[in-house]
Amino acid sequence: MSDGRERVLAQIRSSLGRSAPGQDIVAPLAGGGPRPAFEGDIVERFEAKMLEKSATLVRIGTAAEVGREVDRFLRAQQAARRLCVSKALAGIAWPADLDVQYRAAVREDQTSVTPCFAAVAESGGVVTLSGPDTPSTLNFVPENHIVIVHASQVVRHFEDVWTLWRAKGVSMPRSINIISGPSRTADIEQTIQLGAHGPRRLHILLLAE
Repeated sequence: MSDGRERVLAQIRSSLGRSAPGQDIVAPLAGGGPRPAFEGDIVERFEAKMLEKSATLVRIGTAAEVGREVDRFLRAQQAARRLCVSKALAGIAWPADLDVQYRAAVREDQTSVTPCFAAVAESGGVVTLSGPDTPSTLNFVPENHIVIVHASQVVRHFEDVWTLWRAKGVSMPRSINIISGPSRTADIEQTIQLGAHGPRRLHILLLAE
């Protein structure tokens, strides 16, 4: 910690009558605020909301089908046969002719493949946590972002993400990203342009397991 930051924190503690950082475990407040009500299956709602936001989605059975579906996507988009993949997905079997590299993304990468921490049915969104095996560049640098979502990861509301995070005991990452579709802007003549500040395509592989 820098000296300047420590001085500022020391002054705050002094104003609160404390001599050292608190050791108490921070507990979430009881109850919760109002949340929008909706009916129906949350996985189906998540799919519908993501399609509304210009993402594409394919339902598959198990992780064993991921390699085939990624290959199909690359051929449909006529994309390069090189993937930049999260190390968290090292157990997936890929087609032999794909150049699969487990690392952070760089500008030259066309396609990345990542896992997610959760997915939200409320209004659509994929939640990713940054970390050594899941660098945020994979989410935002390549033109094509492929995300693997398990049906069991879909939660009803955004607040449920934090409940899940606490339950899993995951340490706070440097960044938490909620991705709701391809990058877009309407800055130019009020016309929607995809891929202006990030991926032009968001493709979701929704696993039944």
